[in-house]
Amino acid sequence: MGKSLVFDSKTRKGVKSSSRTSSGMFLDRGQNKLVRTIEKRIADFTFIPVENGEGMSILHYEVGQKFDAHHDYFVDEFSIKKGGQRMATLLIYLSDVEEGGETVFPAAKQCVSSARWWKKLSESGNGGLSVKPKMGDALLFWSMKPDGTLDSTSLHGSSPVIKGEKWACAKLMRVKEYKSG
Repeated sequence: MGKSLVFDSKTRKGVKSSSRTSSGMFLDRGQNKLVRTIEKRIADFTFIPVENGEGMSILHYEVGQKFDAHHDYFVDEFSIKKGGQRMATLLIYLSDVEEGGETVFPAAKQCVSSARWWKKLSESGNGGLSVKPKMGDALLFWSMKPDGTLDSTSLHGSSPVIKGEKWACAKLMRVKEYKSG
């Protein structure tokens, strides 16, 4: 595990940023039987071919760590060349979080009924639409609308962990076959 990075479109490299304070690591697509099994299940669930997926990212957030709101889609042509636009993200929660750590969609309309399904949300999890991490749950969201335009309401982030820790696995999927490197 290493410090999580953000993509810098000018240098075309991952860089450290105060907007993302988690740690993480990447698993190459198809790197072993377990990864291939998980990727097949994701493809079956999302109807997006395995070949369109990037490698999975394992993420760890400790108390105080967060990821500011961002979009998973690209605004630069360089990144799109590797397999087209990112169209969907599947976030798999690998642990419960005692307090905080919600996945927050600040540009989405608040879902009033969601408060009934989740225990108390942290202060930063109360705006827009928030999902409290629960081990074994998965959250699928789309960066593109059915007509192929980018969906600005897919803006999302991870609110700071207040108590406990958060483990998650992120799988990003493209519109075409993804070619790493």
